[in-house]
Amino acid sequence: MRSQSRHTARAVIGSAAACALLAGCAGAGGAGAGGDTINVLMVNNPQMVELQKLTAKHFTAETGIKVNFTVLPENDVRDKIGQDFANQAGQYDVATLSNYETPIYAKNGWLHPLDEYTRKDRHFDQKDVLPSIRQSLSGEDGKMYAQPFYGESSFLMYRKDVFEEAGLKMPKKPTWPQVAELAAKADGAKKGLKGICLRGLPGWGEVIAPLTSVVNTFGGTWFDKNWNAKLDSPAFQKATKFYVDLVRKHGQSGAAQSGYAECLNNMTQGKTAMWYDATAGAGSLEAAKSPVKGKIGYVPAPVVRTDASGWLYSWAWGLQEASQNKDKAWKFISWASGKKYERLVGEESGWADVPAGKRASTYKYPEYRKAAGAFAEVTRKAVVEADPRDPGVQQRPTIGIQFVDIPEFSDLGTKVSQEISAAIAGRQSVESALKKSQQLADEVAEEYEGR
Repeated sequence: MRSQSRHTARAVIGSAAACALLAGCAGAGGAGAGGDTINVLMVNNPQMVELQKLTAKHFTAETGIKVNFTVLPENDVRDKIGQDFANQAGQYDVATLSNYETPIYAKNGWLHPLDEYTRKDRHFDQKDVLPSIRQSLSGEDGKMYAQPFYGESSFLMYRKDVFEEAGLKMPKKPTWPQVAELAAKADGAKKGLKGICLRGLPGWGEVIAPLTSVVNTFGGTWFDKNWNAKLDSPAFQKATKFYVDLVRKHGQSGAAQSGYAECLNNMTQGKTAMWYDATAGAGSLEAAKSPVKGKIGYVPAPVVRTDASGWLYSWAWGLQEASQNKDKAWKFISWASGKKYERLVGEESGWADVPAGKRASTYKYPEYRKAAGAFAEVTRKAVVEADPRDPGVQQRPTIGIQFVDIPEFSDLGTKVSQEISAAIAGRQSVESALKKSQQLADEVAEEYEGR
């Protein structure tokens, strides 16, 4: 067990995770906070920065606990968290972790389980946290090791006005073959309009995220239950070829360099009729100054062989085992993940900005349903239906929908993404890309076979 932990620590520290679905940035922090001070290391996405602004006026004023924030871009924050938590240095009491890192860190004893606090904290209401989010932030022992700040899944966004003008109808629950047919018909319906936007940018959190959700519903998997790599399986090849062909035929120009940000811009600027991506994108599309506000329809992630295929992602608060300020750290986590904070954001910043996707109660607030009415229910359903332990048609060796929850995946996924992106760019065939990718996956499989 000890040698495995050292191997895992090296893998986590040594891999700079490629850009994932939600980015982060900026700040300052301190070492060894004590007394009535805690240190929090977090990603710099907009909703985290908003929390930073609200903390002193509300949390500190109410509790007397000062919070020193260190706020960094996603890749930087992952590296820094990995180093501090793996070494149990205790410099940071709390850090933002995703549902990718949380089970890995929990397994290595780097996180303090939070169940003892949630049982005593009558205001927190653990049962209100959506089951899929709870599950994704739990360890193998069933205990919660992080509390969510927000959650997201994926869905299909489409231009209602374009579809109406072109005489097209979006199914309430589309299949991928139907989407491909609609993309062909919408392509060129207006000057400069492409049928669909799909990520092609290298990165385990870029092209691999949507592609893996497509692989799952086509019946494929990265590894079978015995850790055999399956990237050269018929289902994995069929899904990848479908994805590559769709974006090459009816997707955006420069697809191999397009990620979440580029597709969001294309959709906002009216350059694409459909976009399959993170539910988080809806907030930007429906923003007050968005040119397409009110013109977008939202339907579940397309399927083939599964009932649902949306991914699952969360930024959450983890408590370092080595923290000397666990009780005070929990008070911060409870506030930042709680119902009271959501109402605070709604009242001070606007209900559309509420960090949603984590609590059932969020979707019952009339104010939130009004502000996010176009996408709130579709998002909630996508998050609830996401199953990180059983996202496909066969048993998996570990959890994860758009990723495989092992330390090596950040490196493996990034290398495979480079091969897939090259296929999207037309520099090689899908068969060639997956042949190379299978060899890379086989090397990882050797580390796990027999476990």
